[in-house]
Amino acid sequence: MTDEDELLRLARSGDQGAFRDLVETHRAELRSYCYRMLGSVQDAEDAVQNAMLRAWRGLGQFEGRSSVRSWLYTIATNTTLDIARHRTRRELPTDFGPAASVGAAFEDNVLDPVWLEPYPDRWLTGPDAGSATGPEARYERRESVEIAFLLMLQHLPPLQRAVLILRDVLAFSAAEVAGQLSTTVAAVNSALQRARGAAQAGLPGTSQQATLRALGDARLESIAARYADALETGDVDALLDMLTVDASWCMPPMPTWFQGHEALRSWLMRDPLTQRWRHAATRANGQLAVGCYMYSTETETYEPAVIDVLSLSPADGKITAVTAFVLFDEQVDPASVFARFGLPTKAPDS
Repeated sequence: MTDEDELLRLARSGDQGAFRDLVETHRAELRSYCYRMLGSVQDAEDAVQNAMLRAWRGLGQFEGRSSVRSWLYTIATNTTLDIARHRTRRELPTDFGPAASVGAAFEDNVLDPVWLEPYPDRWLTGPDAGSATGPEARYERRESVEIAFLLMLQHLPPLQRAVLILRDVLAFSAAEVAGQLSTTVAAVNSALQRARGAAQAGLPGTSQQATLRALGDARLESIAARYADALETGDVDALLDMLTVDASWCMPPMPTWFQGHEALRSWLMRDPLTQRWRHAATRANGQLAVGCYMYSTETETYEPAVIDVLSLSPADGKITAVTAFVLFDEQVDPASVFARFGLPTKAPDS
């Protein structure tokens, strides 16, 4: 009898500690899965908690025909499908409306749960980290949380979304996915074919994972340092020199976003570069990211304010998009968000 079999036996007898030990080894990968499905860290954590509760209540009906891991994915899938069918898709301001013109005023923040949220690479651990782990997988695990991949997923119907992740990211077989979704292998293959077609049309030719590997750690460290230095010194020319000519910069929950050097120069000089900043590099959504600390005159310290996720060009390493997740919402604790990314609650040199 394996350790899992023994834990399962004890859990079925009502041992909550054994149940916790049985399922906790799968919590991190389930959270990543639910995040891919829902595009929100908070929704993902709620979904996992709900799935664990459903698993505990339904333990008596688990007959052991599949692995505990596959059974938990069945429950998590049904949980996220229930949520996804009753929620609007998560998106970014770049999909929400056109880019603002030079000198445009900001629109009011949209605080409804419509925005994609950033996900820390450090949470991609254990079975859910690294490269694909089976012949059925088409996408690397970190590649499948990249901004472009998540936006593509959010445009898929929830069922196709689940099938694509379960088959092409998590490498479950068609038969396993059919069992998880209570459908047929033929239906799974049909949904997968449609989802793959959308993925092929909606994804860039080169993933950020491939770009990061090509650039190498030393160059990535240099890009993050130069980016931080340009913002901290207010050097708009240095900052624009790092951006492609058609680079975009969006700041959810603000619907207003900018594209191109002319519009970006105008906005940068009248807003971000008038502030005092400190920065710390991190990784988010399988991409290079920077935690931005803004100086507070009230506390006289640099406080967590924004997580900038940088999309880089595979051709020259220039920044094609800045997705700046602004943490000014009263319902968000910036320090706790920074902690997810392994960042200190105060700027390192403050």
